[in-house]
Amino acid sequence: MNTGVSTIHWHILGAGSLGCLWAARLAQVKQSVHLILRSAVRLQAFPGQVQLTTQHTCQSLALTAELADTSQTPITHLIVACKAYDALTAIDSIAPRLAENACIILLQNGLGSQQAIIQRYSKQRIIAASTTDGAYLTAPFQVTWAGQGLTQLGDLNHLGQAAPHWLELWQVAGIHNQWNPQIWHALWLKLAVNCAINPLTVLHQCRNGELRQQASQVNALIPELTLLLKQAEVPLQPNQLHQLIWQVIEQTANNTSSMLQDVQQQRPTEAEFITGFACHYARSQQLTVPHLNALHHALIEQLTY
Repeated sequence: MNTGVSTIHWHILGAGSLGCLWAARLAQVKQSVHLILRSAVRLQAFPGQVQLTTQHTCQSLALTAELADTSQTPITHLIVACKAYDALTAIDSIAPRLAENACIILLQNGLGSQQAIIQRYSKQRIIAASTTDGAYLTAPFQVTWAGQGLTQLGDLNHLGQAAPHWLELWQVAGIHNQWNPQIWHALWLKLAVNCAINPLTVLHQCRNGELRQQASQVNALIPELTLLLKQAEVPLQPNQLHQLIWQVIEQTANNTSSMLQDVQQQRPTEAEFITGFACHYARSQQLTVPHLNALHHALIEQLTY
């Protein structure tokens, strides 16, 4: 496939659903893709390919995998697709290989991990990617694409640069994207939506749509989350957050939130980067958010029970 863009060497930290989806998509357009796996056991289990299933096709795409310290190849384009609590440590593991002008693309939920990464890797260009692409693993390195979404990307540091040339390549690869110079605003909005939905699905052990039965709890959070967004200088129309949260609940009614999936699979959650970050920010700005504080406390209590 002639994309009009030269081959780029992509390194991907995290072989979960999005890491595998984007690895497969980039391999489809003849990019050089390298998964960086977290253990020798995972590397030994890697079959030399990622299987991508869509509504109409099932395709196996050859790519390479390695451990952080088994290669000395410089890393120029890094996609960080692991959980928020692992992101900084994962980048640290390959830090000696990072080119000074490397581009690091972050896919993490919530806020907090991004700030820590920017602080430590100030020379590199850090880009956030906020995606609504749907994907899930049916087995290790076997990913099913559940639905076309949109990926918004924007600079978190070194602001004011032109959009990267490789966005056109991503478009060709089926990663539909949009450059957003105000990506921080998008991340704050997504944080607010996640604060209103994810923890309540864990507390009530329910799918997103079942939060209709908990409308009073959802609605009690919205003024407090609006207060946080305004303090963070995120421009909001009246009732915008209320409409957005309920729109997401309706559009994802049959979905199980990522936080509830983590609980069901007995994995750590990203609670500290969602309600934890929101409560910490509120304290730092001397904002009163009793419902949000109570929600975070109840969530942590349930998670550590």
